[in-house]
Amino acid sequence: MADSTFTFRVDEELKSAFADAARAEDRTAAQLLRVLMREAVERSQAKREYDAWFDAEIDAALKEADDPNTEWVPHEVVKEDMARQRAELLARLEAGEK
Repeated sequence: MADSTFTFRVDEELKSAFADAARAEDRTAAQLLRVLMREAVERSQAKREYDAWFDAEIDAALKEADDPNTEWVPHEVVKEDMARQRAELLARLEAGEK
């Protein structure tokens, strides 16, 4: 892959501070810029992949919710089941402490 030049304007104070930061990492400003650019590309790709996964999960959930064969559990049943599980866990913890 051929190298190319990337030119942009930046105020002198930021340029100087960035050069100092690069030197502190034993790099040139150009080397550090390439690292930062690669990281930005990786973050962008990861975000796109996550967004695609999330959208697929939402689509699947909506499809399941719209399916007439989906079995729905009433909220009160879930609350009762969770209360039972919590009580069982507390009983096991108390039995283990004695």
